[in-house]
Amino acid sequence: MKSWLLKCRRNRIASICLVVIFLYLAVAVLCEAGLAFSDFDISDNNIAYQAPSSIHWLGTDLFGRDVLARAAQGTTTSLLVGFLSAALALTIGTVLGAVAGYFGGLFDELIVWLYTTIDTIPYILLVVAFSFVLGPGIHTLCIVIGLTSWIGHCRVMRAEFMRQRSQEYVQSAEAVGASHLRRIFIHILPNTLHLILVDFSLIFVTAIKSEVILSYLGLGAKVGTPSWGLMISDAQVELSRSVWWGLTAASLFMFFLVLAVTLFNDSISQTLSNPNGLKD
Repeated sequence: MKSWLLKCRRNRIASICLVVIFLYLAVAVLCEAGLAFSDFDISDNNIAYQAPSSIHWLGTDLFGRDVLARAAQGTTTSLLVGFLSAALALTIGTVLGAVAGYFGGLFDELIVWLYTTIDTIPYILLVVAFSFVLGPGIHTLCIVIGLTSWIGHCRVMRAEFMRQRSQEYVQSAEAVGASHLRRIFIHILPNTLHLILVDFSLIFVTAIKSEVILSYLGLGAKVGTPSWGLMISDAQVELSRSVWWGLTAASLFMFFLVLAVTLFNDSISQTLSNPNGLKD
């Protein structure tokens, strides 16, 4: 782990991306604590659709609310959906993949049948079904994205556990009487953490983009919730009035977060696949 951190520190792109990610996290924490951009929901019809100025750096929306404040508050929504969705998907995918890959046989056949069946159902139909049952909202988004994003990770973990279960260290653990659970979670699972970390980044990015798309379609965050997707949805009307700053703010906030996480994920993959370290 220390070796991996040292390699990442020597990589300029990875270091810059990590700084950007921490900045987004800092903004989300400050917004959630009410220490920054707390005026995001204050409306003033007298300054509706005001262009960017020294007072409102990214202008105002239809209700005179500060666009920069709403975009910053949308960071909290996106990070919450990204983290919770990825955590749920990784938990399901890791457990099912570990069971299928380690035990094989009937367990493997049932789990392969399960994720193959789910994978054939159109993604948007699952989203609509869950939204109708649970109602729109952030928690519904997290559940829907998490329950539909674990399949790829499950395949990866299944293949890795199949490879690891025949290794000498696993056979040695079996010889000294280690239980199946101990062999799975104490011996094999730590050797798959690099795959979990990479897949977390991938699912995290997918979840953020899904939140924006679903909120845009009216299947995500409730109206009034600070969300980049809702801001982009509102831009349909705003652009007809030559109001471009709402769309620009939401797009830029999403673009730099997704770019930072994606490039950082590439750096992780490059580090893990290159024993000689990363080039600057």
